[in-house]
Formats: sequence, structure tokens, C-alpha cells
Amino acid sequence: MPKINGNEIRPGTILDYDGGLWAVVKVNHVKPGKGGAFAQAEMKNVRDGRKLNERFRSEDKVEEVRLENRDQQFLYETDGRLVFMDPESFEQIEIDAELLGERRPFLQDGMTATVQFYGEEALSVALPQKVTCKVVETEPVLNGQTAAKSFKPAILDNGVRIMVPPFIGPDEDIIVHTEFLEYSSRA
Repeated sequence: MPKINGNEIRPGTILDYDGGLWAVVKVNHVKPGKGGAFAQAEMKNVRDGRKLNERFRSEDKVEEVRLENRDQQFLYETDGRLVFMDPESFEQIEIDAELLGERRPFLQDGMTATVQFYGEEALSVALPQKVTCKVVETEPVLNGQTAAKSFKPAILDNGVRIMVPPFIGPDEDIIVHTEFLEYSSRA
């Protein structure tokens, strides 16, 4: 693994540090009037979610990890495990469903997701940025409600509750932004 200096750490960098893999969330580069410059890094463990604040001097060497992104097709879920298949080699892998967290309901059969691997270990799953869902239940539109920008609650076909504009009715297809879990547009 390549080593980088402490002043080269940026948000999004993955480090092999203190016996674990850490994703850098925030970095504040400080150059005090007295003493050497350093980077104050806020990191999150990619395996268990623990957080760590660490100070790296510019002359410190840390190991940067490169993760491999592979497109995988979602097949099915069994006993809290998600089964994905590589579309080229047809090799199947199982990933813990908790990796997706609250985005899990947006994973649909046959959907292609990007899985990040460290060696042969799957660390995270990224869903497509936008997914089409059907509105199952929502409140009716009231007269004059559309004059100001307002939203109303709606329940989607996957059971997720989100806020939608007042002109959206039941049985309409909408596009949901999976990163923010919010309405994006009509389908």
C-alpha cells in the first residue's frame, strides 16, 4: 500500500491506521505560529462505524488504501444477507443487509449496485443515485395548498414514508434520491 504524508490526507481518503480501515470524513489543516503544521482528521471505521479524531504531523507517514469498485447485480435477500452476482463471472457474494441501513428498501430485484471491495472483503454498497418508486398512499390536495411551496407525507410501495409535493397522488411513479431519501421528480 502506498504511504502518504500527513498533510496529503483529504476527505474521502481510506487509511490503514491503528489496526483498522478508516475513512476520513473531515480534515482541518492547521499551521500554528509555533511548532510544525498538522492535519486534524475526523475518521470513521468502515467496518464497525466507530469514530476517531487524530492529529497527523506533516512528516508522519500513513498507509492509504485503494478500494476496488465492482458493479454487482442484486439477486435476493436471505436471513439478513443480501446476495449479489458479478455480471461477468457470475460469481455470487453475500453482504450483510445492515450495510445499506435506511436505504435498504430501495434495493430492488435485478438492480445493479456498486460494491466497494478491500481485497475480497465487501465493505460498502452504493445504490444508484435515483430510483423509481410508486406512491401507494398520500393525502388529497386541498384548494389553495399549492400557492406556497409545501409538501405532504406519502407512503411508497417499499414501505418508506417520504414528503412529496401536493400535486402527487396515489398510484403515481416518482423518482426518489437514494442518498438524501427525498422526492426528486415525477417518473
